[in-house]
Amino acid sequence: MGVKRKVLIFTQPDCPPCFVLKTLLECMGVDFEERDVSRDESAAAELKSYGSHSTPTVVVGEHVLVGFNPKRLDQILSE
Repeated sequence: MGVKRKVLIFTQPDCPPCFVLKTLLECMGVDFEERDVSRDESAAAELKSYGSHSTPTVVVGEHVLVGFNPKRLDQILSE
């Protein structure tokens, strides 16, 4: 099995794709760190530093995935 990489997700309340993403990661057994951009100004600034202004955004290593794209997420996590 490969080295586990840190998975960082940027979310906000009332974001259905964010909820589905968290559920999917939990079902896959993927540990992740969640940052709520609506409650944390530094998280919102960090989100922008990745070139994103929307949630969900997933950061895995050098990969930044904006939006909910399960197929692409699976590809990134499998690398």
